[in-house]
Amino acid sequence: MIQRYTKPEMAAVWSDENRFQKMLEVEIFAAEAMSKLGIVPKKAVETIKKKAKINVKRINEIELVVKHDVIAFLTAVAETAGTDGRFLHLGMTSSDVLDTATGAQLRQSTLLLIAEAKKLAALTAKLAKKYKMTPVMGRTHGVHAEPMTFGLKAASWYCEIERNIKRLEIVLEAVSYGKISGAVGTMAHLNPKVEAYVCKKMGLKPEPVSTQIVPRDRHSVYFSALAHLGAALERIATEVRHLQRTEVAEAEEPFSEGQKGSSAMPHKRNPIISENICGLARLLRGYALTAMENIALWHERDISHSSTERIMLPDASLAVHYMLVRMQTLISGLNVYPENMLANLDKTKDIIFSGTLLLSLVNKGLTREKAYAMVQAAAFDARENKISLAEACMRSDGMKKYLLAAEIRRACDVKSQFKNVDFIFRRTFKK
Repeated sequence: MIQRYTKPEMAAVWSDENRFQKMLEVEIFAAEAMSKLGIVPKKAVETIKKKAKINVKRINEIELVVKHDVIAFLTAVAETAGTDGRFLHLGMTSSDVLDTATGAQLRQSTLLLIAEAKKLAALTAKLAKKYKMTPVMGRTHGVHAEPMTFGLKAASWYCEIERNIKRLEIVLEAVSYGKISGAVGTMAHLNPKVEAYVCKKMGLKPEPVSTQIVPRDRHSVYFSALAHLGAALERIATEVRHLQRTEVAEAEEPFSEGQKGSSAMPHKRNPIISENICGLARLLRGYALTAMENIALWHERDISHSSTERIMLPDASLAVHYMLVRMQTLISGLNVYPENMLANLDKTKDIIFSGTLLLSLVNKGLTREKAYAMVQAAAFDARENKISLAEACMRSDGMKKYLLAAEIRRACDVKSQFKNVDFIFRRTFKK
């Protein structure tokens, strides 16, 4: 991932230094396990633990010659470990090291994403509670529908973030697997106790049945969860973009001191955080598809998945982490304009209460079809003659037969729309 969309915490997880360090840990734990079984001298393990070091530059130099990353890694480590380095990688294949190290990195990455998602959930909950009863126009198809509250809108975002946290927690279990089972998973040259020992030390579980690799459905679940999380952030971002439109102006991204919106138009304040998040979400969906393509490999393994994973694992993780941090900035600094929300509510006057009037007539005994036609006629009359829906209803002979003026006015009161908001919030924020 380019530096622009990289935060240091996640960059550290997917750095070459951390990847090779995890690989070295796998090798050392395997040697330890073998020493307990009497296969490797304990003194050799002590020497390896003391002397073995990671030198990324040297590994890269060797790989240019041998054209194999794990061999380059082992050669470079052996140079630092001395003659006892020969006890590393006994009976193991490259993917024993790579996949187990990757499992550890995926675990680190997922835990970091869960932590940032929880921060975002807390900020979104705070926003929802602050504007719990702030009236705002609910829109369907981009058109005024019925009134709701801005707090409900934010509460919906909160619920989706919480669902994504639960998905990430499921993913954490799914990716926390490794394998030390040899070239085709048979453990032909390995004692099963080695795999159990290494995985436990790495904070992982042994893959029950591996091939040369850990099956890639585990990785696919990770990328799918990231795509879901990205889409959730995109939904919030898309809403903010709409709310920030000049014609709407109900909410606006934070705009920092010294920030500029346009090279040509000094007046501009654009929703760049939201647009940025929407763009990166598209990238994540592409990665999720590629991860699914990586599940079906030839026989016990080919390397068609390898090239994509080298790009996708760090990039997708870095992108989602960046998006979460950016969304925290957006939510915590969101400018909300209740006065504009009220002004927009007033644009369609009380036509937006047509559904309440419909139910009022049905409750008086009319069929739904007849009541619908009556309210629709009054609503169209109100729009064409620029009068309120209440006024149009009160001058309708048909309507007056069933509803008193006070009942019409009560049906057109915005407060009647919010009687169950408290219930929804109690159900949402149970803590």
